[in-house]
Amino acid sequence: MGSSQHILVVDDDPRICRVVARYLSSEGYTVHTASDSAEMRRHMVNCSPDLLILDIVLPGENGLSLARSVRTHSEVPIIMLTGKSDTVDKVVGLEIGADDYITKPFEERELLARVRSVLRRSSQKASQASNCAHSVAYFAGWLLDLIAHELTSPNGTTVYLTTHEWDLLYALVERHDRVLSREDLLESVAGREWAPQDRSIDVLVGKLRAKLEDDPQHPRLIQTIRGLGYKFTCKVEFS
Repeated sequence: MGSSQHILVVDDDPRICRVVARYLSSEGYTVHTASDSAEMRRHMVNCSPDLLILDIVLPGENGLSLARSVRTHSEVPIIMLTGKSDTVDKVVGLEIGADDYITKPFEERELLARVRSVLRRSSQKASQASNCAHSVAYFAGWLLDLIAHELTSPNGTTVYLTTHEWDLLYALVERHDRVLSREDLLESVAGREWAPQDRSIDVLVGKLRAKLEDDPQHPRLIQTIRGLGYKFTCKVEFS
């Protein structure tokens, strides 16, 4: 059951809001709905949701813009609702910090499974942060603060990372002595099994390289291991 965790559903289709709210409420969650950005922001302030289910196509400010805005001040988990053919939107949503996506039309049980998975991962991350044996990772002059979730460049500049960029870098740094497959990384980043047509990890690696590498076209830190996946090749020290 949901143990009264609070979920905010943002969709301009009243039928979807009604169906999702009724179903998730029956599973023990507290559910509020919003039809646009203004109403969403009011709920974010007044209710502090544990999870945001956010449609991409909204009147006025769209869901991708809203997700990007939310990520500037909140780590609340986000599940994006996308159209069946919106492959680009799915990738962009993951890039800007959404935790998962689900394609319309969807089965209620599939939505519930995604909700439970995202909330479970969020809880596990919070627990790992509080119980982390190390607080800082150092590599090639970079400093990765594992508690504050901050990345500092060799020249002392704080580099912004989306939620998924952080999760990807953490997975690579934590297991820097091994090759990680796309399936390994997608499970670490989004809690989903990798499918051959899903290139979101490759896109995310490219985004992370652009922030870490002096020459992203010839990366030194995150190496592609052909046919296998990726490996963080730099020496890492923890403290």
